[in-house]
Amino acid sequence: MFEYFRPTLQAPSLDLISVEQLVRDGIKGLIIDLDNTMTPWNDVEVGPKVAEWFIKVKDAGIGACVVSNNKKRQRVAVVAERLGIPFVFRATKPRRRAFRAGMDILGTGHEDTAAIGDQLFTDILGGNRLGLYTILVTPINDHEFIGTRVMRRIEKALVWIMKHFASAKPFSPKIH
Repeated sequence: MFEYFRPTLQAPSLDLISVEQLVRDGIKGLIIDLDNTMTPWNDVEVGPKVAEWFIKVKDAGIGACVVSNNKKRQRVAVVAERLGIPFVFRATKPRRRAFRAGMDILGTGHEDTAAIGDQLFTDILGGNRLGLYTILVTPINDHEFIGTRVMRRIEKALVWIMKHFASAKPFSPKIH
């Protein structure tokens, strides 16, 4: 059971994920969460470091697609259009359908797609259910939807349990 919640890698933020490592690992497409991964929750501003990271991704020949549970199409569209990438909104992650939609848009498969997000129960669980390369990032800030705040407490407990009792491989080291 724990393997569904274990990311392939962890990073302190989206912009600190090594694009070179993604290329070495054969990643050709990225399914990326929006809220608290790319932008602060309920915001449309992409920071300059994140914008620069997306340029590196594009230059490396890696496709990217925003896949967000956000119900506001316009908000997701504004961020995606600023970065010049496609998007899926109302994704209902961790359902596999959302990740498959992103892969269909990118023209990638399970073996060459990575899912990146800040939540174990949506981004990592959903990506792992399809056998994707998954990357957990630290949330941009603490301001978030109330339901997410509740889930964060459960996530913390799960991480503690996995750290102390799970016999499977430990969390991957943070990317530098």
